[in-house]
Amino acid sequence: MWDVLAGPFLAAGGLLVAGGLPKLRDPLPLVRALRSAGLPAGLPFVRGLAAAEVAVGVAAVAAPGRVTAALVALAYLLFTAFVALARHRGGVLGSCGCFGRPDTPATGGHLVLTAALAATAAAVALSPPATGWSGQAIAPTALLLGFAVLLGALAYLVLAVLPTTTVAAVRGRPKG
Repeated sequence: MWDVLAGPFLAAGGLLVAGGLPKLRDPLPLVRALRSAGLPAGLPFVRGLAAAEVAVGVAAVAAPGRVTAALVALAYLLFTAFVALARHRGGVLGSCGCFGRPDTPATGGHLVLTAALAATAAAVALSPPATGWSGQAIAPTALLLGFAVLLGALAYLVLAVLPTTTVAAVRGRPKG
């Protein structure tokens, strides 16, 4: 199973790091997003969540295995639940601060992508790699990492760029 899911799993771990670092620097967008969905949030709590997000992502990429995959699956399940809750409540979720991008509201694409990443990580947790990175040849490892980076970049586009191209987002931009 690892041979099929390694690229998407590593992309999921990398996205946790890429999405958590901006929230460590500026937690206010996530504080606002959580509050807009009716959830309590403060700066220390959000910084703790962001630090955990980064730690889980780094651990997943550095040492893919049953525990790290389960933690990645849990993270993405929580993201999926939050996006579903925010969309259901009609919260003014302009951005959670992921990727440091303003004005990127959660979309249906967020739900699909985070749910797919949760399912991928859950599958890896049920059937983890036997050896992790040890014993891997350099060329296939480089190819796998390149594939994971490509998948991560595509996921970033779905999460951070695509929402800014909707009719409502384009109409809401100041002219100039």
